[in-house]
Amino acid sequence: MKQTVTIAMFIAGMIITGTARAQDEMPAVTTQYRLVEGIVQLSKPGEESVLINLWGDVNAPGRFMVPTGTTLIELISFARGPASFRTGETTLDWSKLRVEVNVSRRNQELNIDEVVNFRFRYTQQLPAGMRDFVLQENDFITLEVKRRPAFVDYMRIIGPISTVVAAMILLVDKL
Repeated sequence: MKQTVTIAMFIAGMIITGTARAQDEMPAVTTQYRLVEGIVQLSKPGEESVLINLWGDVNAPGRFMVPTGTTLIELISFARGPASFRTGETTLDWSKLRVEVNVSRRNQELNIDEVVNFRFRYTQQLPAGMRDFVLQENDFITLEVKRRPAFVDYMRIIGPISTVVAAMILLVDKL
């Protein structure tokens, strides 16, 4: 009994020591804070910031609290860039992809939404004005990655249709 208590105390001491050591080795605090699911604060506390909505084909969509003066390119980079379409079946050829970015912002004077569109291919330069486009409070950004259909995409449509037609022909022939 005494041996069991000694072993248990030894194990507890090792766990507590390991936990304390792990807390001492915590990495430095970054400037990115995840407030709740879908809201990310990238500005430092107390720094002037704006709230931006980013949806679509990005790796981390959500609502971002970014420093005032943040550009569109920086925001897309904060969201870890456009999402890739890689599955076990296909490898994506980035040269055939097109990216469409729409920025919608409310014009308070005219009481209407204005939309600015940026479209480009990965093999081309960024459109004029996209690199320096400064975001404003409550801008709504959507990013869509488009690709040309590949041969396998056409086969996914033609295959099932031809199978149904062949099955109907065999069924009619057997009747």
